[in-house]
Amino acid sequence: MMEKAIIMAGCAIGAGLALIAGIGPGIGEGNAVAKALEAIGRQPECKGDVTSTMLLGCAIAETTGIYGFVTGLLLIFVAPGWFIGML
Repeated sequence: MMEKAIIMAGCAIGAGLALIAGIGPGIGEGNAVAKALEAIGRQPECKGDVTSTMLLGCAIAETTGIYGFVTGLLLIFVAPGWFIGML
């Protein structure tokens, strides 16, 4: 019984830590958009190039948050059953 409680607690703590990964992409994407707007404000003729590059960078940065989210979901719903089955 105590083993199951330890497994559940470990998975819950791991899921919480994995979901912290969503903070980084939010900050990074906000900085990228801010710098892109500054660049467009200084040189409006390069709007298309700056916008497309910014969107590509934001999409790549967002994958980090998605990986953390998926890891958290796996730790909440899949891992406890898998680890308990190993007992």
